Amino acid sequence: MYIIVEDDPSVADALESLLSGAGLPVCVFATAEDFIHSASLTPEDTMIVDLGLPGMSGGELVRHLEKAGTTPKVIAISGKSSRTIARETEGLADLKILRKPPAADWLEAITA
Repeated sequence: MYIIVEDDPSVADALESLLSGAGLPVCVFATAEDFIHSASLTPEDTMIVDLGLPGMSGGELVRHLEKAGTTPKVIAISGKSSRTIARETEGLADLKILRKPPAADWLEAITA
């Protein structure tokens, strides 16, 4: 399962279309809190999370999952500066980062 946690509807729609168009199962959440209250993860899942979520940030969500011991493969997405991304992801292990806006080569980067 590919889980998208993204508050920008246009980015969420683009990612959902990209993945579902490739025949991949997708579930979308607008906030980290919605995801925490509604979803369960397996180690086989891939979570695509926006670092700049309202409320609990994407980095905080990943840290929450790490503490719970349920971290899937995580891909962070962000349109922020490299310095801000580095600060928000400090200490997070094995985190792939894709820069917004979404691009056609994201499918390969996400599914690799």
